[in-house]
This record gives sequence, C-alpha cells and structure tokens, in this order.
Amino acid sequence: MASKAGGEGKEAINEQVIANTYANMRTEMNQLYTKITELEMEVSEHSLVIGAIEPLDPSRRCYRMIGGVLVERTIKEVLPAVKRNKEGLEEVIARMHEALERKKKEITEFELKYKIRIRKADNDAEDEGGKKEGTAQGVLVGPAVQ
Repeated sequence: MASKAGGEGKEAINEQVIANTYANMRTEMNQLYTKITELEMEVSEHSLVIGAIEPLDPSRRCYRMIGGVLVERTIKEVLPAVKRNKEGLEEVIARMHEALERKKKEITEFELKYKIRIRKADNDAEDEGGKKEGTAQGVLVGPAVQ
C-alpha cells in the first residue's frame, strides 16, 4: 500500500512536469511566430523604402538611421545596403520557418507520446463574442465642422 501511494505521487509529479514541458514548447512556438511576424514587417518596410528610392536620382541626398544616429548619404550608397539588409532578413525568416516546422513536429510527437489533447473553449463564450461583434459599429464620427 505504501508503495502505491508513493507511485501515485510520482505520477502526479510526472504529469505536472509533462504539462510544464508542453506549455514551454507551446510558448517557444508562439515566440517563433511573433518573431517571424516582426521580421516580415521589417522586410515589408525595407521593400517600401527600396520602392520609394529606387526610381530617384542616385546622387540625391537621403538620410539613414544607423545605430540610433541619423546620417546623411546618397541614394547610391544607401540602396545597396538596404537591399542587403532585406535579403539578410529574408534568410533569417526562412531559417526561422524551418525552426518553427521542427518545433511543430516536436510538439506533435510530444502530444502523441503523452496523449495530450487541447480542450476547446465553451460555446457560451463564442456566442457572447459573436453578440459583441455584431453590436460594434466600428465608426467614430467627430463634430461637424462649419
């Protein structure tokens, strides 16, 4: 009997360790998603800058922020650097996508190994969300200017 009680306590600890490990894995995956999104926004900003300065005269002055310092350069000097930075960001994003896929696979294997299932939210919460969405107009009107 004493050994059974000890075994149950150990099993509960193992379940807690498994739950914590799983939560950490999910957190890491969410952090990867967040970082990928952030870097994709940076690539988008780089594309906008490239699109804006590419058709301009290469000898024209432009300003670039380097390490918190605004420096004056020419478009001829800045454009290649911005393109290199964009390419570097795209490579990092590709590697992060690979890491994300590995993490997803690792989580799936972990779920199968320990028979983990995620509970869905109650239908009541979804209905309330739907009601709130339906009543919101999303339009802000200020006073009329005469």
